[in-house]
Amino acid sequence: MKRRAFLLCALASTATAPASAQSARYELENSLTERAKWRSFGNKDWITGDPIERARSGRPRIRTIELSQVGGNSPVARLKSLIALAEAGPKGYDAVHVGAKVKTPKRPTQMTLGQILAWIKRTPGQPHAIGRYQFIPSTLRVLIGRAGLSGKTRFSPQVQDRLADLLLADAGLAQFEAGRMSRKRFMNRLARIWAGLPTSSGKSYYDGYAGNRATLTRAFFDAKMREFFPRA
Repeated sequence: MKRRAFLLCALASTATAPASAQSARYELENSLTERAKWRSFGNKDWITGDPIERARSGRPRIRTIELSQVGGNSPVARLKSLIALAEAGPKGYDAVHVGAKVKTPKRPTQMTLGQILAWIKRTPGQPHAIGRYQFIPSTLRVLIGRAGLSGKTRFSPQVQDRLADLLLADAGLAQFEAGRMSRKRFMNRLARIWAGLPTSSGKSYYDGYAGNRATLTRAFFDAKMREFFPRA
């Protein structure tokens, strides 16, 4: 997703398990014809569980994909996979913003944080959202400092998850799980971080800005949150 420069993007992740961990199948229907018209991820053949497109009539319907659920089947892991569904596209941890004309010299997960920051510096004037949670440069730099990581640290799935967990905490995950924050408020706070998630209005908080739009319906988002956190 194209992002606003100051957007705290990337909030999700799973705690420190390999990307080959369990996966969750989102058995949704989707219109490939309609989805092909949406180029945010740059891959017209990506079939995703997008209820907005599913709701359109008169189009062929197709069963969807599996998403890696790093760290297992915990509620937080499932939430992270949902956010990745809305944000990163099929490349997951190796996703680079489709609008970046000069891509990374190798897969992001094979690069160090220093190498990624150097790539950002060498390629001004283009979007640089990167990874499963689409970190933008300003957010990435802040999170690296907060996590106490060095430039030699590899941008591995585990590191991406660790950085994203900091943003989940900022959004109020602990308060939400403890019942001190409503589901609606927590969802809206997540939507202010991820442009692909809808606010209470059903639209992205950044709708229309640089091509942003919600890629999930609010009803689907709410249903999944109730499924993941039934007691919250």
